[in-house]
Amino acid sequence: MVDMPIREDSLMKGPMEETNEPYGVAKIAGIKLCQGYRHQYGRDFICGMPANLYGSYDNFDPEHSHVLPSLIRRFHEARLHNKPTVTLWGSGNPKREFLFVDDLASACAFLLENYSSADIINIGCGWEISIREAAEIIGGIVGFQGEILWDTTQPDGNPRRLLDVSRMEKLGWKAQTDFREGVARTYQWFLDNRATARV
Repeated sequence: MVDMPIREDSLMKGPMEETNEPYGVAKIAGIKLCQGYRHQYGRDFICGMPANLYGSYDNFDPEHSHVLPSLIRRFHEARLHNKPTVTLWGSGNPKREFLFVDDLASACAFLLENYSSADIINIGCGWEISIREAAEIIGGIVGFQGEILWDTTQPDGNPRRLLDVSRMEKLGWKAQTDFREGVARTYQWFLDNRATARV
């Protein structure tokens, strides 16, 4: 298990979590490609490692989306259909770091002007929230009035995922979007774009 928060030099220092291994291998291949081009061809490619992303243009499909857009969709549909409960997988105890997409865009623009290294740099907000607390916040923003149930027969995944963002902060960049604000903006985007969104 990797120490938290995850430092940039922790990448590839141990076994990958089984459910994320294919995704992790693809990410590492992209990083190695950029580093190779930088070394071999002198290109100023840099590699940012973002936290879990959410926001506009996300995938809200209940079968293929990440946790936050899935929760937004599930609570939205439960509110529309007056359902008394929503059942979610696991215990709700695992903690995750979530970064709003506008903050990632800001970080990328900042790095293009202020960073030039083959070393990976973490991009995140530097704080974590439990899935349980995130679900309660999302349910409230969506207007769900029912009860949240937890199916503990289903897996939790990693207990924590938090990036060490001290290098970004030393460079002078910090995420600006509060979690509640980001979720509210994401939900509004979902409502405004349901006809064309990946739902």
